[in-house]
Amino acid sequence: MVEDRESKGIRQITALARPSRISITFMKKEEITSIARSMDHQGVVAITSPYPYASLEDILKRWKSSGERLFVLALDSVQDPHNLGAIIRSAHLLGIHGVILPKDRSASVTRVVAKASAGAVEHTLIARITNLVSTLKELKKEGAWIVGASAEAGQTIYSFQFDLDLVLVIGGEDEGIRPLVKKECDHLLSIPLLGKISSFNTSVACAVILSEVIRQRRFAK
Repeated sequence: MVEDRESKGIRQITALARPSRISITFMKKEEITSIARSMDHQGVVAITSPYPYASLEDILKRWKSSGERLFVLALDSVQDPHNLGAIIRSAHLLGIHGVILPKDRSASVTRVVAKASAGAVEHTLIARITNLVSTLKELKKEGAWIVGASAEAGQTIYSFQFDLDLVLVIGGEDEGIRPLVKKECDHLLSIPLLGKISSFNTSVACAVILSEVIRQRRFAK
């Protein structure tokens, strides 16, 4: 932390950290900037252990204990950390049971992702898996329906009934859902567009679809 120990924010953080036995070091602002590798640190930087990913079993356990329809988000080749953070933020706010990330061709949970998520990574089960296709097959055995987002799909999200055990697949920024992953989808859905450009940003498209799922499940009855 910066050496200004009397600021309200620093006092609040210190009061929260000490009961948890978190070590606190005060240093010059320039030193904090060097550690954070950014000037956008507001005078505080935390050094933590690597992000504790959940397992697929953790996500399934949360779902089964909830008494709700399954609601899992699977991301295929989302590589921009800001997009990933924004997606996790939306997923948490809209009641997802968990998020699935492939180990390859995907952003991982980093400080950039954590910041873009506004802290949602700390409240969301995020599993990092080796093979997305085999994971989707495993989820099908649990009774899940695999629904993919595709700009070319003829059916829209507004004509589909989401009251089922659902795994929503969102593709990457450049190519969308890969062909092998798309083959595992039981349904492909699009968002109707009225403008002159061809698509939403990945994180925005994800938020739109997640919102429609919740609208149908919670507010359309």
